[in-house]
Amino acid sequence: MTEPKVTGIAKAKKKTFEWVRAAAWAIGIWLVLSNFVVQAYFIPSPSMETTLMVGDVLFVNKFLFGAKVPFINAHLPAIRQPRHGDIVVFISPIEDSILVKRLIGLPGDTLQMKAGALYRDGKALEEPYAQSLSPEFTEDSVTRGQMRALQLPHYIGLDPAHYLPDVHEWGPLVVPHDSLWMMGDNRDRSRDARFWGFTPRRNVRGTPVIIYYSWDASSYRPLPFFTATRWNRMFHIPR
Repeated sequence: MTEPKVTGIAKAKKKTFEWVRAAAWAIGIWLVLSNFVVQAYFIPSPSMETTLMVGDVLFVNKFLFGAKVPFINAHLPAIRQPRHGDIVVFISPIEDSILVKRLIGLPGDTLQMKAGALYRDGKALEEPYAQSLSPEFTEDSVTRGQMRALQLPHYIGLDPAHYLPDVHEWGPLVVPHDSLWMMGDNRDRSRDARFWGFTPRRNVRGTPVIIYYSWDASSYRPLPFFTATRWNRMFHIPR
């Protein structure tokens, strides 16, 4: 008994079904990877220079600190918790945007900055990654008043009545429960915890794994792909 011949229409339907199934698998795998494992992130500002430069494109590990489950207020179990010195990608505590900064303070830490030097629990930190090109820079009175209002509830200094923090002079502050203190490595050009306070632990989204591309947007020379690409930063691991 011979098998019935497969018509051209049937073959086309079969190929279409196979293509749709392959596309569905590809989309499903991409959704799983982008939501739970790794995602690309572009550096738009100089707040982390020179660790991360404007135009760097990163792969972010979302799995390490416990990826957020989409559409519900839940996270997967973390491989480990964030540590001092980690570079962390997180949701801004004051607006709907993604930021990347360095984790300086964990719950219970006492933090202070004096003349641009950072102290944790009374000990000066060694910060080879940090830079300050304008150590004498001071904020305007309105901004300092806003900083005071945010920081005063966590201030443990001797004279709270006259406490008026500045960009390179603030604290001592105690990091509250389930919160993190994030700062940019470029201390003169980073809007960070000094200006908007603590970041809830639940806002953490991951940590950069590798810089897989970097582009100098200020370059207008011929053949921009070759001349504007920072080849020396390709596949660099930020620390």
